[in-house]
Amino acid sequence: MNAPPNAPLYNKDILRLAADIPHHQRLPDAQASVEKRSPTCGSRVTADVRMADGRLADMGLDVKACALGQASAALMAGHAIGLTAQELADARDRLAAYLSGDSDDLDFWPGLSVLAPARGYPARHASIRLGFEAIAEAARQADA
Repeated sequence: MNAPPNAPLYNKDILRLAADIPHHQRLPDAQASVEKRSPTCGSRVTADVRMADGRLADMGLDVKACALGQASAALMAGHAIGLTAQELADARDRLAAYLSGDSDDLDFWPGLSVLAPARGYPARHASIRLGFEAIAEAARQADA
């Protein structure tokens, strides 16, 4: 799923990810819940988390976003379990740095290269960051 930067913005890999978001149900017994919303497009992600021994033990997501936001949330959810709040915050920050052009590194999170074509569309960046922002903040709150 490596997409060159000149690939179409919406492709079958993006749509496949958007249709299959792991942990796509809210947690009834979450230690923390955070909702993040994009003022640009109205996309919204709510993340519920449970931490154990300083690591993300379980999560639940409610994602109401465009296909890019859904795909990003799916990638995040597929690899977040077992990480610390700091590791999740680092991933959030590295994604923001990539999208803003401050970094060219996408190797910090599996599969993110599929979102490379969106880098040239700043109006989509907030939606792409939502899942990472919500889970990082919820993990920080639950770990505090």
